[in-house]
Amino acid sequence: MLDTIPVRADERVSLDAVSSFLRATGLSWSDLEVEQFPAGHSNLTYLLRSGGWEAVLRRPPLGPVAPRAHDMAREYRILARLNPVFPLAPKPYALCEDTSVIGAPFYVMERRHGLVLDAELPAGFPRSAELHGAIAETLVRGLVDLHAVDWVAAGLGEIGRPEGYMERQVKGWLERFSRVRTVKLPELDRLAPWLVESLPESPPARVIHNDYKLNNVLLDLDDPTHMTAVLDWEMATVGDPLSDVASLLVYWTEPGDEALLGGLTSVTSEPTFPRRHEVLELYGRLSGRDLSGLDWYLAFAYFKLAVICQQIFYRWKVGQTRDERFAGHEATACALVRHAAALISQAI
Repeated sequence: MLDTIPVRADERVSLDAVSSFLRATGLSWSDLEVEQFPAGHSNLTYLLRSGGWEAVLRRPPLGPVAPRAHDMAREYRILARLNPVFPLAPKPYALCEDTSVIGAPFYVMERRHGLVLDAELPAGFPRSAELHGAIAETLVRGLVDLHAVDWVAAGLGEIGRPEGYMERQVKGWLERFSRVRTVKLPELDRLAPWLVESLPESPPARVIHNDYKLNNVLLDLDDPTHMTAVLDWEMATVGDPLSDVASLLVYWTEPGDEALLGGLTSVTSEPTFPRRHEVLELYGRLSGRDLSGLDWYLAFAYFKLAVICQQIFYRWKVGQTRDERFAGHEATACALVRHAAALISQAI
């Protein structure tokens, strides 16, 4: 299950203010309690509880945030439109754009229960190739189902601009890295122009999660071959589905990847999980998409992850967060850039 902790001292929210907001929206409960989900590296996520009622509150991280990043209103509206056609997306309850309530916009959504598989298998969890293969297939089928959503009929056309999507992505992520760069990286001097000059032609646009990975889904506690939710929709949009596939593969680590990727690892490094090429083949078979040009997407996905790590490190470096988990993210970002540059050497 997603374990909670007492709210960190510098990340507290006013229970009185949240309670007043909930009452004003018709979600009225007394004796509200709050705990914090500690695992996230971006938005802050809290468990609200009153008796048997539970919900989740999401708000942006502390300190200044990048323009258009951590947009709570956008994330809320995506879930409101997506939940009826893709039930693995949690149902949102209420949106608060008044920053005077807790100091930032936030929204409240339903709480889903389930198991998160992250860096290590939980104690007692079966080490079975059959079970782990079934979990992989469930995860891939979820992505295929998401990419099959009719985004026009669902009213999701306003969340993205499919035309020129990948070109804007490359430009945007390069700019983000330049704003938080703290060390020189010669490999980036080769990687950046290659990403721009080798930009592939995208397939038809689909709803994409943009951070789809094993530890962003909840697995059924009684039957982990079924999912109960897909979480963290802050980067979802309408765009190139192959970018979602590449993101999944980047997080699907294999034995030996931890040293290569600056400490990045997942339970998928266990020898009983399928390898990346098997996950890719499964997506291709279930979706029917041509995956022959995925090398570019993989290099870009590793670079995007490097930027995310560097942004998190920068927030820690300038004192916007005191979470010591983030102190080593610069080294991880550098390793990911180097790995992306090594991939393009193979692709040229």
